[in-house]
Amino acid sequence: MAEPMSSSELEGFVSACTHSTSCTSRDIIQSLWSGYGKIERWRLSGSEYKQIITKQVIPEVGDHPRGWNTDLSHQRKLNSYQVETNWYESTRNRDKPLLARVPHCLGTKKLGDQVLLVLEDMDASGFAGRRNWVNQREWQACVRWLASFHLENMNQSTEGLWESGTYWHLQTRPDELARLDDSKLREAAPAIDQKLKGAKYQTLVHGDAKLANFCFNQEGTEVAAVDFQYIGGGCGMKDLAYFVGSCFRDEDAEEIEQEVLNFYFSQIRELVENEDFQISADELEADWRPLYRVAWADFHRFMKGWSPGHWKLSDYSERITCQVIESLIV
Repeated sequence: MAEPMSSSELEGFVSACTHSTSCTSRDIIQSLWSGYGKIERWRLSGSEYKQIITKQVIPEVGDHPRGWNTDLSHQRKLNSYQVETNWYESTRNRDKPLLARVPHCLGTKKLGDQVLLVLEDMDASGFAGRRNWVNQREWQACVRWLASFHLENMNQSTEGLWESGTYWHLQTRPDELARLDDSKLREAAPAIDQKLKGAKYQTLVHGDAKLANFCFNQEGTEVAAVDFQYIGGGCGMKDLAYFVGSCFRDEDAEEIEQEVLNFYFSQIRELVENEDFQISADELEADWRPLYRVAWADFHRFMKGWSPGHWKLSDYSERITCQVIESLIV
């Protein structure tokens, strides 16, 4: 493996990307999952950017919090950081600003499996808010972001990204499937996966659209999203169901399901009308709305094999999954 970049090399690259005269200080924001690197905030001098974020990936086989330390798991993580780098590079070549707000990419560097991303600091750009729970205004801001993201990435190429987005999709999780002790769900897993892949409308999904990956403005009316390691092709309901599951528990998720779906598709209609997307909002809704619960069952399959007993394996999730399996048999 290539040697990690030295501090002077890092500073030189950041300065070149940001046209700064110096990097005055660096603070570690967090370590990456399983010890694969770190995210830092840099304060700059002589640049239009007062501060920026770097995401530095220096892979090593760390300790997975749930014991999944396999070669397949390791390679999946390496691929995810390469995918994220490819995604950010692609955003720099878009013809017009993205409707769904993401950090501007100021520079990328790859050294074998190592990755360095230089990104806009969303805190400095007015999106400093983080949430552990959301009110109606805040979850609607996130769902609006998802609708925008899915529409503007409809039928985009998955070259350089995951062919099938999300970190739990079936092809990259054979170990978890083998561990699954629910025989009916294990047998139905390929059909559930194929049902989602068979949707007429395919877009790019964020792939990890949990509440923790959304940054809020001060009022909670707008959001930006971060962490694109698992972006790839798919049905937008995979993101929506996963997002709801990250915000609401059991009976709350069930109670709000139709309200969320109605709001999501209302945003789709509004965007189609105002942004001149060449797509039928009616056809998209008819194609995707029935797949919301299929997407929920798909994630339930992963969770049940990955972490039996997890709080997300609720009565609601179990009931939905049983209904989906029955519908596939019929």
